[in-house]
Amino acid sequence: MRKILFVCTGNTCRSSMAEVMFKQYLKEAQINDIMAGSAGIYATEGDRATLQAIEVMNELDLDLTGHRACRLTPELVQNANLILTMTNDQKMLIKIMEPSAMGKVYTLKEFAGYEDPDILDPFGQDVETYRRCAWDIGEALKKVIKKLNLSN
Repeated sequence: MRKILFVCTGNTCRSSMAEVMFKQYLKEAQINDIMAGSAGIYATEGDRATLQAIEVMNELDLDLTGHRACRLTPELVQNANLILTMTNDQKMLIKIMEPSAMGKVYTLKEFAGYEDPDILDPFGQDVETYRRCAWDIGEALKKVIKKLNLSN
């Protein structure tokens, strides 16, 4: 079973949305050999997803109400087969924190084949900003699913 970990700053917006969206895409693609999780480099354990993230995921018929933030640990890094961050800075921090991550940590957009590596942080912004962020994440995740499906 392959393990993919989505990482952002607080695990209340981008990485939590990426996790729930990715799980839905895996289900739709009938890919059963991949597990997904999420964490935040500076997450406060147990924080809930932001209200805006919950609202935008509800619009996609996805449920984030039960999400609780998880802080990134060396163990999570070591146990993941692939780590997808939301920004290049987060990728670099992980490589510094855990050198064993070399070769398995990328930004989500980088792994999906985009030139611009970052997904902007919607934290503290309005719902429309979260919608744009979710759309960016979703488009990148669709490319990741195709890439992973081809590698089976």
